[in-house]
Amino acid sequence: MRILIVEDDPELNRQLEEACLEAGYVVDKASDGEEGHFLGDTEPYDAVILDIGLPKMDGLTVLENWRQDGRKMPVLMLTARDRWSDKVSGIDAGADDYLAKPFHIEEVLARIRALIRRSSGHASSELVHGSVTFDTRTSKVSMEGKSVKLTSHELRLLSYMLHHPGKIISRTELTEHLYDQAFDKDSNTIEVFVGRLRKKLGNDFIETVRGMGYRLPEDA
Repeated sequence: MRILIVEDDPELNRQLEEACLEAGYVVDKASDGEEGHFLGDTEPYDAVILDIGLPKMDGLTVLENWRQDGRKMPVLMLTARDRWSDKVSGIDAGADDYLAKPFHIEEVLARIRALIRRSSGHASSELVHGSVTFDTRTSKVSMEGKSVKLTSHELRLLSYMLHHPGKIISRTELTEHLYDQAFDKDSNTIEVFVGRLRKKLGNDFIETVRGMGYRLPEDA
């Protein structure tokens, strides 16, 4: 899952980035509203952490512009203020959740997990497909009750596909959500990781849709 962090406090920006990376997310970041707005308007993100008090363009304006442009990714707004009016403004601008500073990083991660689950239609923290279970809280994978060891990239690929069962997902979409901006999008690593997951979870777990991409069969 690919996350955008827009926060002008360098230390908080760093802490959020480190926590998201450790949790297995791919992270892009910005330190002002203009850069954040550009990234959110041109790159595909599964969730955004957006500060309300930003230089060059405030968070509310950034979010309103995204929503007006049809950008639907879930957004968690951060603010140093805890007034109810600020929360109302954030929600009215299109925020999906709201968190006042100071906060615990663990709460940010929990809220991000929940936003991503809800945006893809999942209510439970455990994603189940056939005999495979993925716990989004612990990033643990099991098959028929037995633990399955995956690399970080295999886990990212599995997580994205489990959030979108039945959907045909192109190689380009997977690349955009699994890697940051600097990744070589012509690389064949997606095919390599799909092959590895098939070896570990079964050849029929991921279906190839010729000329279109991959999907998890709905009848698994």
